[in-house]
Amino acid sequence: MSDRADAIVIGAGVIGSAVAFELARGGRSVIVVDKGPAAGAGSTSSSASIVRFSYSTLDSVLTAWEAAALWNDWAGHLGVVDPDGMARFVRTGMCIFHTPGNGLERVERLWDEVGIAYEHCDTDQLRVLLPGVDLGAYFPPKLIDDPAFVAEPLGELTAILEPESGFIDDPMLAARNLAHAAKQHGAEFRFHQRVVSIDQVEGRVSGVTLASGERVAAPVVVNVGGPHSGILNRMAGVTEGMRIGHRPLRQEVFTVEAPVGLRLEDGMPATADLDIGQYLRPQVGGTWLVGGTEPECDELHWVDDPDDFDEYPTVEQFEVSMMRVARRVPEFGVPHRPVGLAALYDVADDWVPIYDKSDLPGFFMACGTSGNQFKNAPLAGKFMAAIIDAEAAGTDHDVSPVQFPGTRTGRTINLGAFSRRREKSATSGTVMG
Repeated sequence: MSDRADAIVIGAGVIGSAVAFELARGGRSVIVVDKGPAAGAGSTSSSASIVRFSYSTLDSVLTAWEAAALWNDWAGHLGVVDPDGMARFVRTGMCIFHTPGNGLERVERLWDEVGIAYEHCDTDQLRVLLPGVDLGAYFPPKLIDDPAFVAEPLGELTAILEPESGFIDDPMLAARNLAHAAKQHGAEFRFHQRVVSIDQVEGRVSGVTLASGERVAAPVVVNVGGPHSGILNRMAGVTEGMRIGHRPLRQEVFTVEAPVGLRLEDGMPATADLDIGQYLRPQVGGTWLVGGTEPECDELHWVDDPDDFDEYPTVEQFEVSMMRVARRVPEFGVPHRPVGLAALYDVADDWVPIYDKSDLPGFFMACGTSGNQFKNAPLAGKFMAAIIDAEAAGTDHDVSPVQFPGTRTGRTINLGAFSRRREKSATSGTVMG
């Protein structure tokens, strides 16, 4: 094994592996270090892996739309077929209910500008699309001990339906595919390796020191540590130069049996239901993935130590989520015990990721990505490579942000929109971004 490379990538999740792939494909020697046992074995493996385009800013919409084209031609993007299998994009469409203040009008304007097709669904159309669903408007979401939880609806729901959304059937396999492709270009992956120091010489990054005592030297280090990325930024001493913070948030997601007529095989779309505070994503095998949308009534569980949190779902959150789903779908059979998992998101202050350089020359970061950036991983790898290349060529990304050309739309994505120094973006302040 080499103790020197052109670039070190810390983190082998789906985004870290994408960064390694793009850097290696661009001609750099790359070493990836990860404290876990395999590519994608960390927070990536717990991702809902939804591919959607409903964001609050133009650059975020463009990013998701451009990235979707890469998922649609996964083998073509990678340039290789992984002998262990290939992750698959499953198209379902995305149904988003109108709720007060959820910003759908803004999303529609952005979709019109980008050229993303969608349709308005009135209540009668929704009854056909979602048979057996109670289309009463119950906003805002409530806890089940709130007397208003059982109140009569205030009206009926309408929605927008976008047909190109969907999900990746195996998020960990997607990361492994990227790692396999990176290896074909010479990237080296080292697992069970924990970084204990971001090394510096004369005011710029010089590599990392591992818990084993081994030092790996490189003029470029990229922090893609997911929930651990805040620790790495503090190691590097770069947090004071960041206007946008990020920290780990514990989230719970459940797998439940889907009622007949509302399964993937029945044409059930992924559904963002901010009216009750949950999202539903159909999946293979007649089940749903059920997660939350951070409604105001739900307590957020921030975690100080990403190595010390409860990985099992709680009965309390399970009951709230299941009763909300039952309110929406009267035929839903509420399970007797939780089946699901708890994992950590690395959440930026405005739920917009940080793809950027840092105040330490040679140290770059792809942070605040968990929860809503899995879908953008293929493009995030390209973003980071473009920023690193620009800095190597003498461009100061802080002064002249990289403008990334989108091949699908022909539109330019301003990577300054993902700067650590940006003002907080005007978003929903939730996983919906």
